[in-house]
Amino acid sequence: MKINHFKLIIFIIIIMLFSGCTFNKKITPPAEKKPSILIKPSDRYYYFTEAQLKRKMGKLDDAILYLEKAIEKDPESSYLQRELASLYLKKNDNPKALSIIERVLEKDPNNVETLIIYGKIKQILKHFDDAEEAYEKVLTNDPKQHNIYLLLGGLYTWEGNFDRALKIYGRLIEHFPGSYSGHFFLGKIHIEQGNHMEAEKEFIKALELESNLDESRFELIKLYKTLGKEKNIVQIYKDILKRNSTNIRAAMELGYFYYKKGKAKEAEKIFKDLGKRSISNSGVIKKVYQLFMDQKEYEAAIIVLKGMLPGAPDSSEIHYLIGIAFDGIKDMDMSMMYLKKVVPGSRFYQNAAVHIAFIYQEQGKIRDAIIFLKNVIKKVPDNPEFMNYLGSFYEDIEEFENAEKVLKQGLEIDSENVDLHFRLGIVYDKWDRKDDSIEEMKKVIRLEPKNADALNYLGYTYADLGRNLDEAEHLIKEALQYKPDDGYITDSLGWVYFKKGLYQKALKLLKRAVELVPDDPIILEHLGDAYLKISDKENALEYYKRSLQQKKEDKEDLEKKIRALTEEEF
Repeated sequence: MKINHFKLIIFIIIIMLFSGCTFNKKITPPAEKKPSILIKPSDRYYYFTEAQLKRKMGKLDDAILYLEKAIEKDPESSYLQRELASLYLKKNDNPKALSIIERVLEKDPNNVETLIIYGKIKQILKHFDDAEEAYEKVLTNDPKQHNIYLLLGGLYTWEGNFDRALKIYGRLIEHFPGSYSGHFFLGKIHIEQGNHMEAEKEFIKALELESNLDESRFELIKLYKTLGKEKNIVQIYKDILKRNSTNIRAAMELGYFYYKKGKAKEAEKIFKDLGKRSISNSGVIKKVYQLFMDQKEYEAAIIVLKGMLPGAPDSSEIHYLIGIAFDGIKDMDMSMMYLKKVVPGSRFYQNAAVHIAFIYQEQGKIRDAIIFLKNVIKKVPDNPEFMNYLGSFYEDIEEFENAEKVLKQGLEIDSENVDLHFRLGIVYDKWDRKDDSIEEMKKVIRLEPKNADALNYLGYTYADLGRNLDEAEHLIKEALQYKPDDGYITDSLGWVYFKKGLYQKALKLLKRAVELVPDDPIILEHLGDAYLKISDKENALEYYKRSLQQKKEDKEDLEKKIRALTEEEF
């Protein structure tokens, strides 16, 4: 099912609404069971109070223990059971919370508060039918549950069941005629169903109820754009700006609308003003990103941003975004032209410089990338990240001495830079300085013990050398704890078992690695090797051939393996 922007909004609103449900409210014991002034440690009120205190302190495990003791004193209390379930929800232990709530529902299947929690848990678990059934029961028993209409309507909308959503929002309006949300979402559903006149009516009603909220105005603008009502569109934009002259979205959209309609002077005036405002208001740049860049509307972004430049001709932020937008439409020359106008000192300078270097790389101009980064380092000599990227380009062209030199230059600035140590380890590995590579990876792990890539790299290096295989196994298993579905790490563990002669265990893991990364030539070759060791020559040949198809260099050894198996057939 195609999920549109509207459904994404609905989903976010559903999540936000959860935070307002009854189980997140401040909790007090039921009025009819208030504690006496003197509370004894043996009383359920004592344990309940302690549980609430621990909850506020964020000590959820302690809170659970106290609540369980309170329940021991009053095992029939549905209220305490719901509190316990809510604590398990906070711990993301949804199955435990569900188990408790289901027991409570067995005693009182129509309790509204319990049904709400049950519906939430089912929704978290993506059992949407159960969640919808629970919410329907809530509304049957208590039609005044405003938020539940929104949750249920949101679920139906998310599923594309617009007829049901329409009925739910209609019932909401019946019980809450002054509900802004009800009328607003009715309008959205009518839009989805193509009922433009009804949608217009609902958005206008929403505005009557909450005239200070502009979201309905923007929805009306979208509707009028569909209907081609140009005057209405311009009037609403002007109304928004009259009420709030600093509304960036309204100004930006109106400027772009004028541009599309050929009203260049009106558009230029708005864009230039936005450019001036961007100098002191970072929200202008953010709004360009949200409205255009995030939606990958790069051509529109270029129009708006270039229109803003006369108001801020020296803005690195605007030049950077224009450069990224041109990259988005694959005009690399224009992209570099604007990115090169980002000056040192700008918060975007590092990103712009690295982006330019990678454009050179994509164009096959590694030498130009190297020259460019060397000039950048002259301008900004204290940024080790530039040394890291320069080192990687030297590595690409196998100038390992230059790579080592520049990476060590970066480590003089930041001796504990994990990325530099890791990159230097790779350089030493490719330079066939295995022991030096091992030492660099050990440094990375000392600095960052949970660095899965370094753990895997060191473990695989040991395995490939046939050294320290038990340690290699330990390192790679630890890496898998942090990246459990990583095909490359899975391959490494399979390769350790291969080196240990445990071919069946190796085979199982290498098959899994190929499932995760089906086109990596090394992993495919490893699997072929494992099949060969158990004398399954047919599968070995198959995976060797698949590996050869993916390999771009160093094919000789693999071709020998294939020839040897092919000649055996004859």
